[in-house]
Amino acid sequence: MKYALVTGGSRGIGRAVCIRLAQEGYQVIVNYASNEAEARKTLELMGGQGELLPFDVSDSEATRQALEQWQQNHDGEYIEVVVNNAGIRRDNVMALMPEGDWHRVLDITLSGFFNVTQPLLPAMQLHKFGRIVNMASVSGLKGLPGQTNYSAAKGGIIAATKALAQEVARRNITVNAVAPGFIKTDMTEGLDEATLKKTIPANRFGTPEEVADLVAFLASPQAGYITGNVVSINGGLYT
Repeated sequence: MKYALVTGGSRGIGRAVCIRLAQEGYQVIVNYASNEAEARKTLELMGGQGELLPFDVSDSEATRQALEQWQQNHDGEYIEVVVNNAGIRRDNVMALMPEGDWHRVLDITLSGFFNVTQPLLPAMQLHKFGRIVNMASVSGLKGLPGQTNYSAAKGGIIAATKALAQEVARRNITVNAVAPGFIKTDMTEGLDEATLKKTIPANRFGTPEEVADLVAFLASPQAGYITGNVVSINGGLYT
């Protein structure tokens, strides 16, 4: 069997990625922090082709324990695809940003990437195959006012993607980032879509399914010569 882990897989882009990877024949491990009901809904939409694995990616010990337990329950198997999708927004201008909001955003997005990916690398290297896809953002490329914490976290993910890609390329492990623009999910519900879409050359928000199709390609064997890249999917908003 082929196994893929998607962090933050209970809703939005994460859910769409889980469903898409299941369609590609993966047993998908749906990670979530607290919303079990939505995670179970994702599993149902996948046709039950996978399992749930709850842990907070920002908690290094809890993450390691969860991954070790999974490995013990799947002797001889390994997670060959990891999609680091978990992330949150706590928008505010920096002058008014609570310190806790700075740390929480970076802890989940950036430290979460390390906490999840680092324990999975040895098995990928041993099997000489792996696909790591990190969810970045247009904020990490351009920087957006009111999102200093989010931009810092996503910019860090982009830099880490480029560095790690060079470390593991010889083992047939690719590391890429996907940088969505405005995608129609829970995270963009509070935004003024009518006004914002006028700034987008494609004149619309993207869909989670469009992002999931891109992730599925980067996770495929056919994408073996693409690594260390940041692929924007933003309707021409920022290129």
